[in-house]
Amino acid sequence: MIKKVLLSGAVINFALVIIGGIIGALLKRGIPDRFRKTITHGMALCVLFIGITGLFQTTKTNPLVVILSMAIGAAIGELVDLDRLINKLGDKLGKRFSGADEKAFSKGFVTATLVFCVGAMSVVGSIDSGIKGDNTVLYSKSLIDGVTAMVFASTFGIGVAFSAVPVLLLEGALTLLAVAVAPVLTTVVVNSMAVVGSLIIIAIALNMLELTKIKIMNLLPAVFLPLLLCLVL
Repeated sequence: MIKKVLLSGAVINFALVIIGGIIGALLKRGIPDRFRKTITHGMALCVLFIGITGLFQTTKTNPLVVILSMAIGAAIGELVDLDRLINKLGDKLGKRFSGADEKAFSKGFVTATLVFCVGAMSVVGSIDSGIKGDNTVLYSKSLIDGVTAMVFASTFGIGVAFSAVPVLLLEGALTLLAVAVAPVLTTVVVNSMAVVGSLIIIAIALNMLELTKIKIMNLLPAVFLPLLLCLVL
C-alpha cells in the first residue's frame, strides 16, 4: 500500500504524457511542415526557459560538485555511449510503430524522454514523493508534461507518447531510491542534482534550435553523481 502511494506521482505523470502525446499526434495531421518547424523552435525556447529557470530556482549548491558531476558523468556516458543506445531504441520503435515516419518518431521519443526525465522538477518531485510522501511537485509536473507532450507530438508525432515509459521508470526509481538513501539527501545534494539536470535541459534546447549537436544522453549519468560526490567532498 505504501509503495502505491509513493509512486502515484510517477503514475499520473506517465498517464498524462500518454494522453498528451496521443492528442498531439492526432493534431499533427492538420499542421503543414513549415508550421511544424516554427513550432519546434518555439518549443525549444520554452525548454530553454525551463532550464534557465531551474538554475535560478535552486540555491545552496556546491559548484565543485556540479562541475565534477558533469565531467565524470560525461565520461561515463561516453564510455557506455548511452546516446547511441537511446537513439537505437527510438529507431527500432519507429520502425515498428510509425511506418514511413521513423525519423520523426525517434526524434520525438528521444527529445521528450530527455525533457521529461532530466529536469529539476523530476528530481526534486521524486525525492519529495519518496521522503515526505508529498506528490505536489510531481502532480504539477504531470500537468506541464501533458501539455508539452501534446505540443511536441503535434510536431514529432506519436513517438512522444512512448516517452511516458522512461518517465515512469526513472521517477519511480528515484522515488524508491530516495526512501533508501534519505539520510544522505541533504539540501546541497538535491539542489546539485537539480542544477545538473537544468544544465542538461539547456543543452536539449540548444540541440532543438539546431545550434549544437550535443550527445545529451551521454550527460545523463551526471544527474546522479552528486549523491556520491557530496559524501566524498
